[in-house]
Amino acid sequence: MTMDEITYKDAGVDIEAGYKAVDLMGKYVKDTYNENVIGDLGSFSGLYKLGLEGINEPVLVGGTDGVGTKLKLAFIMDKHDTIGQDCVAMCVNDVICQGARPLFFLDYLATGKLVPEKMADVVKGIAEGCKMADCVLIGGETAEMPGFYDEGEYDMAGFVVGMVDRENIVDGSQIVEGDVLVGISSSGVHSNGYSLVRRLVIDEKYRLDEYYDSLGKTVGEELLTPTAIYVKGVLRVLENLKIHGISHITGGGFIENIPRMLPDGLYAEIKEGSWEINPIFHLLQQWANISDTQMYNTFNMGIGMVMSCAEDISKEVIDILSSEGYKAQIIGRVKSGNSGVVFTK
Repeated sequence: MTMDEITYKDAGVDIEAGYKAVDLMGKYVKDTYNENVIGDLGSFSGLYKLGLEGINEPVLVGGTDGVGTKLKLAFIMDKHDTIGQDCVAMCVNDVICQGARPLFFLDYLATGKLVPEKMADVVKGIAEGCKMADCVLIGGETAEMPGFYDEGEYDMAGFVVGMVDRENIVDGSQIVEGDVLVGISSSGVHSNGYSLVRRLVIDEKYRLDEYYDSLGKTVGEELLTPTAIYVKGVLRVLENLKIHGISHITGGGFIENIPRMLPDGLYAEIKEGSWEINPIFHLLQQWANISDTQMYNTFNMGIGMVMSCAEDISKEVIDILSSEGYKAQIIGRVKSGNSGVVFTK
């Protein structure tokens, strides 16, 4: 009795497709390299030389995150060249909250069936995000896992390593009553709240193709707008001014994230109407019929990052951010008490 040969490809893993994907990704990865990268693509790990000039006590800062269910929109719209920027943004925006400069990034991609061109598009977005954050895409992993993911779907996560001099760590401990809160505008919904978003725009009524003048685009196009990367603006501020605390407004919105930077005994008073709320949030609230509190506890509401600083330098903070292309404004101040976040008209 003879048995037919069963290959790895027969089991659903196409090694040749993997080789092609790596080849297509290579040009995007190498485009992020700088003088600190040692070696080339294809090694078992990435090598990065630390430049420690001017740093007395280097501290490495790590962050990891994914894109969550925003990926579902990329699948539905078959658009994959921006979602990688979201993954980078979610990681690098976290480490700069401690004042760290991102050094290098690694990605993990997993899919049921590897389509080289699609994965190359994803990595293209990752590389673009890395360039925006002035960090290197030093390596990654692309896994083909037949039977684990639905056809046409993939998952993605990233990891970033940054560095900061210990004396320059931003940890919120210097925040005091009277500090003002500078909010840096978001590019839209970013990468949080998409389980609710999907229910509103896909499950209950298919709205992705609807065009709104207030958006200047379709709902789907607006929702796939990549997450803003704040690295260059925030680091430029930190090079010139003393910032007491930084908060990345992600899952949990204002209500969960701003208190994470505040010392005990202090709360944030946020003045509603002090910034422009992106039109997409008004539409989402209308469709969901939920309260302002729920919106502020789910979405960034037009503010992607909040910085706490002394009032006398706040104008200079805003001017520096503006010079780097970021819109910013004073949205509140720090007060004494244990209320977390309080909204005022």
